[in-house]
Amino acid sequence: MDATRNEIARAEASTARNYHPLPVVLTSAEGAWATDVEGTRYLDMLSGYSALNFGHGDKELLSVAHRQLDRLTLTSRAFHNDRLATFCAELAELAGMDKVLPMNTGAEAVETAIKTARKWGYRVKGVPAGRAEIVVAGGNFHGRTVTVVGFSDDPEATADYGPFTPGFVSVPFGDAAALAAAVTDDTVAVLLEPIQGESGVIIPPPGYLAEVRALCTVRNVLMIADEIQSGLGRTGATFACDLAGVVPDVYVLGKALGGGIVPLSAVVSSAEVLGVFEPGTHGSTFGGNPLACAVGTAVVRRLRTGAVQQRAAELGTLFAGLLADLPGDAVTATRSVGLWGGIDLSRRTGRSVCEGLLRRGVLAKDAHGATIRLAPPLVISEEDLRWGVEQLADELRVG
Repeated sequence: MDATRNEIARAEASTARNYHPLPVVLTSAEGAWATDVEGTRYLDMLSGYSALNFGHGDKELLSVAHRQLDRLTLTSRAFHNDRLATFCAELAELAGMDKVLPMNTGAEAVETAIKTARKWGYRVKGVPAGRAEIVVAGGNFHGRTVTVVGFSDDPEATADYGPFTPGFVSVPFGDAAALAAAVTDDTVAVLLEPIQGESGVIIPPPGYLAEVRALCTVRNVLMIADEIQSGLGRTGATFACDLAGVVPDVYVLGKALGGGIVPLSAVVSSAEVLGVFEPGTHGSTFGGNPLACAVGTAVVRRLRTGAVQQRAAELGTLFAGLLADLPGDAVTATRSVGLWGGIDLSRRTGRSVCEGLLRRGVLAKDAHGATIRLAPPLVISEEDLRWGVEQLADELRVG
């Protein structure tokens, strides 16, 4: 353990402590498995919060990245590059939309969607200047910028960061009546995660997303779906909204879009909505860079076949059954959709269970105290999936 202790000590000496990682130092990975500096292997049941939907070291995606590294990596949007148009066109087609505004991180994409909604509200809907409101859901997680954490109800996310950006109204997630009551003539958008990941894979009641869609249509309000974690195959569909038969006005995408190789995010919408931007009104130095676009195009083309989504759906049925068989006295609830699950614990903290899982060779992450999130790579084998959940069951039995 000397190598692990030494690396952790070095990190703590020079790195700001805005994270509390588990005591493991990873050095290589392939597929669903990662190896630490001691040579111990671990089954990755977190997938970089869904950024690694296609697993570690996917050979096709790495090959695309390597080829692009030798050609061109960055131009800035001051110039065109030969990867941008293909990426935007193919992602727009996958989403059934017209246009794409590429960014880098999920938080940037959410900020971009907020700016889009406000500009659309003033330019198209006709909301009086300075009065645009966006309705959000309680328990949300949309990123870490000051604007975004300002409408979070997580004390850890908000403490000592105020004052916050005005113009947001929060209502309980899954409560369509509360949402309807919150919408006014000044409302320009409803921003929500179709399934709340950071909160512990919280799934809304049946029919909720359809009610949100209908309300937004009637009140001339943009429905913005943050599918940064839930999108791109994770739930057994291209988008979680697909499972509810709903098409939002705006998709916010990220994480898996970069194939676990490069940061890549995007806002995807209609020509009318994204048409509110003019040169100079929004931008990003790295947004739409050729390296990210090359990888992103390969990701989109893989999703276009539907095979990834089908596999996640099929394994998701197995996954749900395995979670349902966890020791009943150790959990209060389990939730899953596709290869994404939340487990609420009755006796232990999520952190302590994840530490126990680490000793058993499984990487997982706690959420909000007594909940564990599991999000294995979509390439995980059935055997490994069974083994990983078995380790959780065994760990729960000892505590």
